[in-house]
Amino acid sequence: MRESGLLFETLVPDLQNKPFPPLFSYLLPLVFFLIPFPLTADTFTFKADRMTGARATGKEITVLTGNAEVHSDKLVLQADRIEIQGKDNEFIDCTGNVLGQEAEKEIFFKTDRLRYDRKLKIARLEGNSTLEDRKNSIIAKGRFIEYDDENESAIFQVGVRLFKDDLVCRGQYALYRRKEKLLNLSGFPVVFKKRDEFRADRIRVDLDTNDVAMQGAVSGEIKD
Repeated sequence: MRESGLLFETLVPDLQNKPFPPLFSYLLPLVFFLIPFPLTADTFTFKADRMTGARATGKEITVLTGNAEVHSDKLVLQADRIEIQGKDNEFIDCTGNVLGQEAEKEIFFKTDRLRYDRKLKIARLEGNSTLEDRKNSIIAKGRFIEYDDENESAIFQVGVRLFKDDLVCRGQYALYRRKEKLLNLSGFPVVFKKRDEFRADRIRVDLDTNDVAMQGAVSGEIKD
């Protein structure tokens, strides 16, 4: 019932910036791209095997395919296909073998699809999704994950599972507050703590101490 291990190693090496014209519409196969796009103080670069796009006002879009990578500030995204949209390239849509990392905070993603808002710094993961918080030794899974980088919180929905040491938490909905190291579970939640089992309508888990607090229809089994 316990899962452990690292999702993946560091995705990409350090990149170097190259200048890029503001307007383009083209298809260039099997070449390397590395282009900076500033958003306030953010440094934004990408690369891929192939790129298509248009920079017409109101229809700004860049499509990267084949070994596509995007670096936005401290976030790195990698996927089979990446679409970059918006006047300031603020929306990023990744599909196919998606990996992401914010190495400084030791946060790592793995998912089928990831949509990222660069202004709000919110990532939405869809499909088979995993978030790993290596700093707190936590691996969490669900069919939908929304990670708020500014507030360091994550919402998990549908088939939620969280693993930490000998602790396994399950439910249909979960809110993880990373700074406080707190997890709120609902939707038929259950927590397995070593050989013990706890069920309730709502369960709160202190992921620092592994203490469990329960409310509503509380039941459990404690084994010596």
